[in-house]
Amino acid sequence: MTTPGNAGILMLAGLCALFICSPALAERADRDKPVNVEADKVNVDDIKKVSVFEGNVVVTQGTIVVHANKMILRQDANGFNSGTAYGNPATFRQKMEGRDEYIEGEAQRIEYDGKTENLELFDHAYIKRGQDELRGNYISYNAVTEFYQALSGTQPADAGRVHAVIQPREKEPNPAAPAFPQTLKPSSNLSYPPKE
Repeated sequence: MTTPGNAGILMLAGLCALFICSPALAERADRDKPVNVEADKVNVDDIKKVSVFEGNVVVTQGTIVVHANKMILRQDANGFNSGTAYGNPATFRQKMEGRDEYIEGEAQRIEYDGKTENLELFDHAYIKRGQDELRGNYISYNAVTEFYQALSGTQPADAGRVHAVIQPREKEPNPAAPAFPQTLKPSSNLSYPPKE
């Protein structure tokens, strides 16, 4: 097992934070919280900018919680971070900004690319955002465009279908319409024609 030096610890914190934070959805305060990583084993290669966590991996940062059997975190030459979590399943959960709702998901493999801000879930993928749910063999979500894509499974057990549950949104009240009918009443202190 390799013990990370100061540069390795900073890289780990940055990689963990970017792997699990999706800017369009993330609770902004999470970014200012410390990253806590627990695992049975960690190997850090400062030269290649790769860290591998294995065995009951738990990553927390503010409202973010990720569970995996194995997590590989990378940083490219331009400082962009990416990561892959493996599990049976790997899971994540995070509070959504400005709402009392969470986004959570699971899959056998979860990949995050910090450069494109794209999150991909492979094999028995599931995402729940508030009360909405999406299931498929593959789900992709881009935090910049807020675009989802789901593909069905290829195995008979997957039934070859994508499944979505979309809850109706609350209707905004119409500010131009009064809440109750208004009736005009004559004034008791006006007279016509005006007195001189």
